[in-house]
Amino acid sequence: MSVKILASSITSVDTFSRDPETALKSGDRGVITVLDNNMPIFYAVTPERMAELLAFEEAASRANSDVVLEECLFSDEAVAPTAANIPTPLGKFVMYPGWQPDTDFLRMAAMWGCILTAPVTPTELASFVAYWQAEGKAFHHVQWQQKLARSIQQNRMSNGGQPKRDINDIGEQDYSIPKGFRG
Repeated sequence: MSVKILASSITSVDTFSRDPETALKSGDRGVITVLDNNMPIFYAVTPERMAELLAFEEAASRANSDVVLEECLFSDEAVAPTAANIPTPLGKFVMYPGWQPDTDFLRMAAMWGCILTAPVTPTELASFVAYWQAEGKAFHHVQWQQKLARSIQQNRMSNGGQPKRDINDIGEQDYSIPKGFRG
């Protein structure tokens, strides 16, 4: 997992080359940007700050929830499923193939003001993922779910709640003569 490092302290490559230890000590929170011709060429990080970043990365890679249901909550005739945490990406991420909304998506959508009467169809989800994957924008998991809820609500309401008309469908010919027509 990559972690964005922001450094407010800068130094030139010449100054860093002469005395790297002093340059690192002058850095903000143990991070310094080294410039050559006013362009960053690398970042220097103290061992202490590196240990903090690695600890953060390790904590971020763990599952979000450590809640495990006791076996007695499951019925005796059914085999109790193993407690498996479904990790959701931390922070903002770009849409990816295989993304799924949470299992309680319909309830959450209702809380956000989007009343969906039917679950998300695979076609709706595939269309949503394909569109946002091409856009390349990054949002949090909850924001993606809110966008999905609004998108589905708008698509379903666009035709008065009726399924969209198939453009390849040929309607039946109407042979009735309108009243008052003289032809």
